[in-house]
Amino acid sequence: MSMQSTPNPNLLSSLPEALTKLAYQGFQQSKSVFSLAHKTISDRLTDTIVPSRQNITTSLSPELLLELQKRRNELCEIDWQDAQKGVYPVDILFDSLLPDFLRYYPEVWLDLPKIWARLQQKEYQTFAKDIEKEGYPRYYLQNFHYQTDGYLSDSSAHLYDLQVDILFNGVADSMRRRILAPLKEGLKTFSSVQPYHIKVLDVACGTGRTLKNIRATLPKASLFGVDLSPAYLRKANQLLSENPKELPQLTHANAEDLPHPDNFFHGLSCVFLFHELPGFARQEVINQCFRVTKPGGTFIICDSMQLSDSPEFEVMMNNFSAMFHEPYYQDYIRDNLGERLEKAGFELIETQLHFVSKYWIARKH
Repeated sequence: MSMQSTPNPNLLSSLPEALTKLAYQGFQQSKSVFSLAHKTISDRLTDTIVPSRQNITTSLSPELLLELQKRRNELCEIDWQDAQKGVYPVDILFDSLLPDFLRYYPEVWLDLPKIWARLQQKEYQTFAKDIEKEGYPRYYLQNFHYQTDGYLSDSSAHLYDLQVDILFNGVADSMRRRILAPLKEGLKTFSSVQPYHIKVLDVACGTGRTLKNIRATLPKASLFGVDLSPAYLRKANQLLSENPKELPQLTHANAEDLPHPDNFFHGLSCVFLFHELPGFARQEVINQCFRVTKPGGTFIICDSMQLSDSPEFEVMMNNFSAMFHEPYYQDYIRDNLGERLEKAGFELIETQLHFVSKYWIARKH
C-alpha cells in the first residue's frame, strides 16, 4: 500500500541477501505504518459520523496487540524464507499496488460517506439501479464490508485490493502466498506430468491477486480462475494481462456449480471465500472442488482464523463481524471445515495458522 514502486528484478538479484531482506522489511514496515494511519483517521471519522458504532466493538488489550504484531512479523519472516527457498522469486515480495494506489486511493475516501449512510440506515443490500442482480444467489447480494454495490461494480473491483491490504496492515499478499509452498509440494505427486500440462484452478479468484502469485510460483502451468463477479473478473483480466506471456483463463460462474469436467485439475486454491458463504454453500463448493480435482490432487483453502484454534482472538473476531457487514462470519468461525472436506472425500493433510488466517491443505485420493 505504500507509495514505493516495485524494484527491478535484475537489481534485486544483484543485491546481497542481507540488503534485499532489509529492503523487504522496510517495504513491509512502510505499508504497515500507512495502513494503521489510514485506519486511525477513517475510524475516527466514522465514529464521529456514526457514534453508535463505538458501542458494538471492544477495545483490544495491549497484550493482544503485541501478539498480533508478533504474528505479523512471523508471517513476513516466513514469506521471506519461502522466497529464499525458491518457492517463488524474491521480486514477487516487492509487488506493489502503486498503480491502483495512485489512481483509486482518493476514491477510497470518497466512498466513505456512502458507507456512513449505509451504516446509519442499516442498509446491507443496496445496489445501483444499473447493477444486474438476476441469476445470483440471495446470500451473494450483500454489501459485504459495506462496500458500495457489493461485489458487482467496477468501482468495487478497483477499490477492493487497496481496502483489503489496508485491513490486513499491508500483508494481504503475504497471507495469500502461504498457499504456494503446500501447492507446489502437492504438485510433486504429478512429477511425471510435463509442467505445461499441469492445471491449477483458483476458486473465487476475485481480482486475480492469488493467480498472479501462483503464476510466479508455477511459470509454466495452465492457470484457471472462476468467480461470480463479472466486474472482478474484468479487473483480474486487466491485472494478469500485464504479463505479456499470460493468457488468463477466467470464467464467470458460481463455485457451487463449477463448469469444469470431473478429475480435471492437479491443484486448486480458494482464498478468502468461505467466511462469506452460508454453511450449505460452503459444503457445496467443497463438493464441487472435490469433483474437479484429479486423484492425487491438492486443494488448499485460506481464510480467517477460527475460534477453535485462536480463542484468544475472539474479541477481534467479534469486532470484525460487528464493524463490517459479514452475515455468515460468526457461523464460519465455529464451522469445522476439516469435517466438510472429509465429508466431500478429501483427506485433510494439515492445517496452518499465519497472522490472522487459517489454511487447510487437503488431498484427493
